[in-house]
Amino acid sequence: MTLTWNVIDPSDDGILEKLSKQVICDGEKRLMLAILENAIEDFQKYILATDKKGKGLFDAAEAWILETDSPSFFSFNIICEHLELDPDYMRKGFMSWKEAKLGQPKECTNKLKSKAA
Repeated sequence: MTLTWNVIDPSDDGILEKLSKQVICDGEKRLMLAILENAIEDFQKYILATDKKGKGLFDAAEAWILETDSPSFFSFNIICEHLELDPDYMRKGFMSWKEAKLGQPKECTNKLKSKAA
């Protein structure tokens, strides 16, 4: 069974809290959760990065999330499936969050400019 939520907001710690609160006895699942948490952190923290290291971390996290054909045991698809998350639904949430985050500074800048005028 795959868990889905109506709204996926990568900045919402609720998803990870729900997973963390579950009794995860399996070492592989704990590792998978740690990998997912790290990717989410890099995706969120470095989305607006301008330095080489930050851009690299964001790009790596985004590429890992968007990869759909990886046979790796630790691919985004397999990790999501083992943690009972729908990988496509999660991807859509990440991309919606990214669009909103990237659009946010422009909107804020435009609002500030119109107030100043």
